Amino acid sequence: MAADFYKELGVSRTASDDELKKAYRKLAAQLHPDKNPGDKKAEARFKVVNRAYQALSDKEKRSLYDEFGEEGLREGFNAQAARAYRDGRGAGPRGRGRAPNIEDLFSTPGAAGEAPGGIGDLFGDLFSRGGRRGASSGMKGSDIASEVSVDFISALRGAELKLRLQDGGEDITVRVPPGAGNGDKVRIAGQGAPGSFGGPAGDLLLSIRVTKHPFFERSGLDLYLDLPITAGEAHRGAKVRVPTPDGAITLTVPKHAQSGQVARLKGRGVKRKNETGDLFIRFQIKLPAIDSDEIEAAVKTLEDAMAGDVRADVHF
Repeated sequence: MAADFYKELGVSRTASDDELKKAYRKLAAQLHPDKNPGDKKAEARFKVVNRAYQALSDKEKRSLYDEFGEEGLREGFNAQAARAYRDGRGAGPRGRGRAPNIEDLFSTPGAAGEAPGGIGDLFGDLFSRGGRRGASSGMKGSDIASEVSVDFISALRGAELKLRLQDGGEDITVRVPPGAGNGDKVRIAGQGAPGSFGGPAGDLLLSIRVTKHPFFERSGLDLYLDLPITAGEAHRGAKVRVPTPDGAITLTVPKHAQSGQVARLKGRGVKRKNETGDLFIRFQIKLPAIDSDEIEAAVKTLEDAMAGDVRADVHF
């Protein structure tokens, strides 16, 4: 028996988008395989709930589901042809409101020995498969959308992830290409919903979510790093160690560097296909976080050396 998507989510057929989302998140949190390791029933239920939400959260799919059930969600489904056939069942071509009989469905054979308007045409129209009429061909299963978290470094360098499918099948290996970013999608063929009538399975579409790095930020292919330097290094200039995706390098801090001053390291950013971004270093002068007479005296010396109001040029 086909699942009732609304019942699976525990909502009414008039539920709003927010009600659907709230119900789905609650169930997904309870049933997720990571929280129920080895529980096949929970995994199967999670898969049904996910399929239900994917259908009902899409306005077009929800409309088709409300009208035709799961059949309306199959790839290639022709809603207009289905309505025409459904409406025709209540009124035969020769009578007002007369139900069609066998002769109506299998009318006079055509040139190819077929029955125009009969069952063969119905399958051909509903699923737009073409080919010889009357031959029901397999239909590909629906694609399934999901999300996978990738750590910042793995997204930059590329990685292979081992994923466990919701249906309890064998683990699959997913290759995340170097330079992957938030929202990028990876398609895994044949890991979606099963096909019907012997058709192939759909695909699994994974949306990548990159976790944050404690020090680096990313914008497109460029990377940004706030680099702490001492007051002495900023005043005198210095050579300091800077981490990059390709390993640590030595960077020259210019004499009299200021907090917020930026140095650009060309080609040290994100590498993606044939493109490479840059790494931007923002100097941040770090002062001691302790109190002492010596530090107070040094700070006073620095203040006395400043000429005038340091904020004199700051205006709206």
